[in-house]
Amino acid sequence: MIYVLAAIGALTVAVLMWKAFGPEMGSRRRGQAPIAPDDDPDFLRRIDEEQRRQRHDEE
Repeated sequence: MIYVLAAIGALTVAVLMWKAFGPEMGSRRRGQAPIAPDDDPDFLRRIDEEQRRQRHDEE
């Protein structure tokens, strides 16, 4: 019985260590890398709309 408890304890410690120090460490997994303005679809859409408005106002 003591071996079963020791195995469960060791497994628990291993899982916690994996989550804390695994391949995707905490801060990398939580947030996304910043997107450059020229890769951001919303930014590009806004620029396009502004250019269309300016062309329309000039005509």
